[in-house]
Amino acid sequence: MHRSKLRSALMRYQENHPDEGETVSRFMALLKQDNCFRRDCWLGHITGSAWLVDPKGERLLLTHHRKLKIWVQLGGHSDGDSDTPGVALREAEEESGLSVERLGEDILDIDIHSIPARGAEPAHEHFDVRYAMRAGCERFVVSEESLELAWVPIQELAAFTQEASLLRMREKWLQNRDALLK
Repeated sequence: MHRSKLRSALMRYQENHPDEGETVSRFMALLKQDNCFRRDCWLGHITGSAWLVDPKGERLLLTHHRKLKIWVQLGGHSDGDSDTPGVALREAEEESGLSVERLGEDILDIDIHSIPARGAEPAHEHFDVRYAMRAGCERFVVSEESLELAWVPIQELAAFTQEASLLRMREKWLQNRDALLK
């Protein structure tokens, strides 16, 4: 997959979310960098994440991230791979031990967030592309990247975290849930 597929997906995303034009523009500018899918692009780099729901679509699997020490969705670095939906799927499976399927073709959400300096890595930004996915079952395995995993009822997410991008994804999920689960 070449970066042109991500550009096209971002354009479709902007059509559906015109209020996020500034964020889309920042993604488009980053895509001009040859190494934007590699973690050594310190202007920022593309990552892929999964809004991973249980088989019924009622609970979300979150990870207590080992390095960041916060509860977030599953996901990670592209490591040079420009197939962002494939990256999100791979990361969800690696971090949970679950069989995962993508729901729908479109991007669920995008987010740009800061990552603090750690070791030899300077502070930088993750340009995260998020996709709706469903687990085949609920019995996960905690990977070394997580302190723990938890199934959280989507309707109760705000009681679990106040992370703005997770709450934004919840609203997008609730608006599109029926179409994505069919």
